[in-house]
Amino acid sequence: MNPESREAFKSYVSARSAALLRTAYMLTGNKPDAEDLLQTALAKTYLAWDSIRDRESVDAYVRRIMLNTRTSWWRRHRHVSEFATDELPERPAGHDEADRIALHDAMWTALADLPKRQRAMVVLRYYEDLSEVETAAALGVSVGTVKSTTARALAKLRDHAGLRDDAIIGAKR
Repeated sequence: MNPESREAFKSYVSARSAALLRTAYMLTGNKPDAEDLLQTALAKTYLAWDSIRDRESVDAYVRRIMLNTRTSWWRRHRHVSEFATDELPERPAGHDEADRIALHDAMWTALADLPKRQRAMVVLRYYEDLSEVETAAALGVSVGTVKSTTARALAKLRDHAGLRDDAIIGAKR
């Protein structure tokens, strides 16, 4: 890689790392795995940097690498180290911070329960705020697939027991 390309890559990483780390976190559910996922994706992007002609689509390229890498990791490590439960652990009684924490935990649990493809679409559409067209391009599917899959994912999230008001309020008592 020539020095000019190297500087362009460094600038890209400096400008976009935080946003890409948030996406990686949403895909993995924890910070260490998110950091590993982003590092792997950036290393692969670095190797392909000179062949990426459309610099406007680098984010989509990196997100696609993260999705593919996460899928690959998941296939290799299918053992389950965490188990979903019907009830969240008890939380001490408190103020609004307890509500925020309970909702955060419930959302992560609900997202983790979604199938991989639905989770990826929800993350890209609503966390990354991509349009349906951008999400379809990032995942290599049609816009109709994004619409229907996202609708099914949102329905599952709405029906998830951990996201109902009574479950969240009960978790902090």
